[in-house]
Amino acid sequence: MTWGVALAVLGAIVGSFIAALVVRWTEDRSVMRGRSACDACGRALTPAELVPLLSALALRGRCRGCGAAIDPVHWQVEATALAIGAAAGWVAAGPVALAGAVFGWLLLALAALDWRAFWLPDRLTALLAGGGVATGIMGWTPALTDRLIGGVGGFALLWGIAAGYRRWRGREGMGGGDPKLFGAIGLWLGWRMLPAVMLTAGLIGLGVVLFRQATGRAMMATDMLPLGTLMALAAYPAWLMMIGSSA
Repeated sequence: MTWGVALAVLGAIVGSFIAALVVRWTEDRSVMRGRSACDACGRALTPAELVPLLSALALRGRCRGCGAAIDPVHWQVEATALAIGAAAGWVAAGPVALAGAVFGWLLLALAALDWRAFWLPDRLTALLAGGGVATGIMGWTPALTDRLIGGVGGFALLWGIAAGYRRWRGREGMGGGDPKLFGAIGLWLGWRMLPAVMLTAGLIGLGVVLFRQATGRAMMATDMLPLGTLMALAAYPAWLMMIGSSA
């Protein structure tokens, strides 16, 4: 329980940085631009306006200076990062819990970027992959061999599907970052969990389509769902189940 609370608080703080990264990267702005400021008027924010979640609630989602609406991705990402940290601390403790939270936070950043811009930055995917290898070398579940098979197999599977589609249809059907992300997920979860991750990702995508239809927002033929986001949403619960069952 103590780890859950600590990682929840840390998650809200990390989520604030992730949200800023997502907003600024997708708007082609530098993450390291100095003090945080309102995106609309540029006014520097005070410490009281930078408290994760609580500031957005107190300000009702608007800038105190100009009254412009604050991008809801900020509180959404902060809340999700808090939940990720709490869940990691619930199923594990110590370094394993912290590593699992980092896994979830990196997935969150990648999922948000892919959702907003269909973009999976190689630098974040590489960090995710490196963390999977590092925790495997430390002897944590699953075994390093299973992770390496998952990494190579996950990448090769989606790369092969993308190459086959491109050869068959003469156009791209999958982003180049998706195979890399699936391989990085395999380095954390091992090869045995990858079918479940892909199945869950497909079910999440189907649920999104059905929800849009039910709410009168049926998808057009040209609309696409970001596969990276779907895989990221499926991968973290898979890690929680894996660690919870091995505890």
